[in-house]
This record gives sequence, C-alpha cells and structure tokens, in this order.
Amino acid sequence: MHKNITTFIGCDNDFEESKIVIFGAPFDSTTSYRPGTRFASAAIRNESYGIETYSPYQDKDLEDISVFDGGDLELPFGNPEGALEQIKDFTEKILKEEKIPFMIGGEHLVTLGAVEAVYEKYPDLHIIHFDAHTDLRDDYLGVKKSHATVIRRCHDLVGDGKIFQFGIRSGERAEFYWAKEHTYLNKFNFNTLEDVVSKLRGKPVYFTLDLDVMDPAVFPGTGTPEAGGVSYLELLNAIRLVSDLNIVGLDMNELSPPYDQSGVSTALACKLLREILLYLG
Repeated sequence: MHKNITTFIGCDNDFEESKIVIFGAPFDSTTSYRPGTRFASAAIRNESYGIETYSPYQDKDLEDISVFDGGDLELPFGNPEGALEQIKDFTEKILKEEKIPFMIGGEHLVTLGAVEAVYEKYPDLHIIHFDAHTDLRDDYLGVKKSHATVIRRCHDLVGDGKIFQFGIRSGERAEFYWAKEHTYLNKFNFNTLEDVVSKLRGKPVYFTLDLDVMDPAVFPGTGTPEAGGVSYLELLNAIRLVSDLNIVGLDMNELSPPYDQSGVSTALACKLLREILLYLG
C-alpha cells in the first residue's frame, strides 16, 4: 500500500510501521432521506488541518503513534453489492497484516462490508453500535441491503447476544420488539455501557459509530437528524470506555458536510477521529 497524497493530520506514517489503517468509504447510494455522506471522508481530511495533533483530553499526540491513511476507495455509485465487496476486500488486506481497519463512511451500510471481513477472521465477533437509529429492518422498500437494514444484516452473521446498541431513539415498533429478542438495546443514552464493557473484556469487538447518535443541536451535519441525542462529551466518555476493549475493527459514519455550512459538524468529526485514534494507539 502507498501513502495517500492528502492524509488526516498526523496520519502520514508508513503502512508497515502502523498499527491502525484508516480509509474512506464514500458511498451513500441507499440513503433514504438526505444524501451527502459520500463527501465526509474527504472533508474530514481537508478540515483536519484546522485542529491540532495534540489532545488535551488525553495528554497524547498523534505524532507519538503510527497511523496509515489509505485514502478513499473508488466505490461504484448505485451498486451496493459492488461497494460492499470492495470494502470487504480492502479490509481483508489490512487484517492480513495484523492491523486494525478504521473505516470512515459514508452511509451506514458500508459497515457491513467491513464486518463481513472482520467476522471471517474473528468468528466470535461482538459488535458495539452507537446510533440514533435501530437499523434493524429486515428490508427497506424490498431491499435487503440498505442503511436501514445494516445491523440486521450484521446479526445474520454474528447471531443473538452479540450486538449491543446504545443511544437508539428512532425506528419502527417492530424493530424495537425484534431487538428485545435478538440484540441488547439501550435507548437514548449510554447508561449501561460500563456493564456491557465489563462483560466483553477479552472478546473481539467491532465498534461502529453513527455520528447521528449526537443531538442535532450539537451535530446538525447528518442525513437523518434525530432530536434528543447525546452531547459531544458524553460520546467521548463512552468511546473511552469502549476503546479499553479488544477492538479488532471499527468505523465512523454518517457525517454529511453539506447540511452544516458552518463546518462545525466536520470539525467535531475530526476531533472525534483524533480522540479515537489516540485511545486505540
């Protein structure tokens, strides 16, 4: 793999020396409300030079760890199956080298491609899911693979008792009822996260972060905003807890830069990416 020309700040290390590999998945072809997440990964890289590599929250610096930025995948618009296959293939290459894949979406469907690759290497995979939405529909308008069905498709792989959902405050009634039988769902906040983290120690964990878990008053730049979300600091503390686990793959998705002309949402996503990298690094 070769260095990307434009990298996230502090992530211009060589592939061989890096523990974490970030890459973009600019895809939003199944978005049902407001598209635009395809622009997120490029915007995050460009705007990252408005923040520092140093985190006062952790007293750590990106210059002290090694992260490789693999750039954006060239995904086929309008072809979810093709996009997922490319994401899976790229994730497999990263895992083969014993590194942690960190994908930047993109709509939430992109998670499925990465999870498929990680699951093949770690059959006992558990998933922690931060989101405003359940994403548990079996189909959306007759389509099985959609941003509204992504966690249901992940369940098809890992099965019952392996998916832990937090911050959820939107979905069909049937999704919430289905979750009672098949996933662990903590509505509205992270109140039980510490207990879940204690149960998952030593197990392989995939962490998927949909940024619309935050309140749109804090983070308006997303395709499907839902009132009543968490604050930035609440999310940061929750990420700190999760990062103490055996994270074998992760993603951050659903930033849609066009819906926040102030740029605040993109800047917030940049800082979250910095903090996650430092927690893991």
